[in-house]
Amino acid sequence: MKSNPGRYWSLACIVLAAILLVPILSVAWSLTRDSEGSWEHLADTVLGKYVSNTILLTVGVSCGTLLIGVSTAWLVTSFSFPGVGLLRWALLLPLAVPSYLMAYAMTDLFQFSGPVQTWLRDSMSWGRDDYWFPQVRSLGGAIFILTFCLYPYVYLAASNGFLGLSASVVEASRTLGAGPWARFSRVILPLARPAIFAGVALVAMETMAEFGAVDYCAVDTFATGIYRTWMGRQDLIAAAQLSTCLLGAVGLLYVLESWSRRSAKFHHATQRTQGVAPVPLTGTWGWMALVACCLPVAVGFLLPVSRFLQLTLAGGDSRAGELFAELAANSALLAGAAALLAVVIGLFLAQLRRGAATLSSRVAVRVAGLGYAIPGGVIAIGVLGPLWWFESGVNDFTEGVFGWSPGLFLSGTVFAVLFGYLVRFLAIPLNLIGAGFEKIRPTVDDAAKTLGASRFHLLWRVHLPLLRGSIICAGLMVFVDVLKELPATLILRPFDFDTLAVRVYQLASDERLSEASTGALAIILAGLVPVVLLTRILKSVHATPAVTGRRVETYDC
Repeated sequence: MKSNPGRYWSLACIVLAAILLVPILSVAWSLTRDSEGSWEHLADTVLGKYVSNTILLTVGVSCGTLLIGVSTAWLVTSFSFPGVGLLRWALLLPLAVPSYLMAYAMTDLFQFSGPVQTWLRDSMSWGRDDYWFPQVRSLGGAIFILTFCLYPYVYLAASNGFLGLSASVVEASRTLGAGPWARFSRVILPLARPAIFAGVALVAMETMAEFGAVDYCAVDTFATGIYRTWMGRQDLIAAAQLSTCLLGAVGLLYVLESWSRRSAKFHHATQRTQGVAPVPLTGTWGWMALVACCLPVAVGFLLPVSRFLQLTLAGGDSRAGELFAELAANSALLAGAAALLAVVIGLFLAQLRRGAATLSSRVAVRVAGLGYAIPGGVIAIGVLGPLWWFESGVNDFTEGVFGWSPGLFLSGTVFAVLFGYLVRFLAIPLNLIGAGFEKIRPTVDDAAKTLGASRFHLLWRVHLPLLRGSIICAGLMVFVDVLKELPATLILRPFDFDTLAVRVYQLASDERLSEASTGALAIILAGLVPVVLLTRILKSVHATPAVTGRRVETYDC
């Protein structure tokens, strides 16, 4: 009986996806377990606050990022004004600053003892009770911080949506007498709405998953509650049940985001299309557009970086020379290993989806990438449960047969951390490498097979050279995301294994921000790598041919 290789490849894909799905299923399974009164206690005391704060935070950040992201994307894609070429990629720079580092810097700048309020009191001769200043460590402060950290998600989505419009559609509305605002609100915005909604949904998922910034701002949300329930009370079941609630909300947003991307396109009437020519803005309008686009960059990138640089030059971490090498090595080890594993498995799954285009394989690949929408704390809780169950079974077996037990040989080790990272970030190489595979015509595979190439030779000698850029980009993005990951690292790491992110969090929690600034700058510099990659991609997208033979409007004031 002739074997079917595609069947085995699909089976391997399903098995691998099932392994990666175990932590998520473990969290959901917690609903069937008895919390011994812990859940009832949480429901009577803090659960209401978790729900209300999470909803208010998510709605506030979503509205803020929607306003900033859409407005800046519209300005840089539809108009030409001084500095627009620089701002197109500069607006992405806040992506390099993790939200918890942004919270540390903003709190240090604007708190009562910070330089801003100190300068106000000294210059105005004010006392403590002579003026009012908004509290940074509050729900409003957390909304402000996360808004300027996460708006690039909406900016990228909106930019792609606006750039995908055909000039003929906009010109048709122009000939019907629609002005700039009418064209934007009645034509451009509705056509780009699916892409914008996808960006807002990603922001909402990131906000729900946020731990470091909201914890430092003293805002009780589901993310902080999960960490405190596990680390403070050592109650895995109650923490898992809290995680299940958050998982349900995030899963709903994931479904909505996926649904929006299905319709995030429209078809042009012809194959020869041309983008909308940017309209020159001169005078006051041009400078107003420049200020509007510079403000998010200044708040989201320049302020925190300059503050950390100032603190580092003023003192920095006194133990940087002693600990920095070890912390950097630990961070590089975890990030490098996670990036390598994620890229290899992502390449494997992406090729399985291409070589065995069955419904089961496509579903399995989709499930394998689900973890990116799940908060790091939830994944950490989901990883610990199955590992403890497996270790308990092994210990019982070895105790009964050999009279000894190996103990906890997986949980609390680097293996648990890497497994959590793999579940969390596999979607990055899966999507990037999958997009690279889509650019390779099936006829290339057919030609290689007719020449006698096996599946392995096809991958090694044909696919890998063509996918080199996608693989490098995916590896770098996973590397940087692992460097910035905080809640999963805090929960899963070995007790004697610290990273740069953990060190910065511990120092900032002890109000030793000057010492934390050194590690913070290192994380930000590493975060610039994927931002540079994104800017190159965005630059190529914006490099559209100029529209010729068309009347160009100029708006002057």
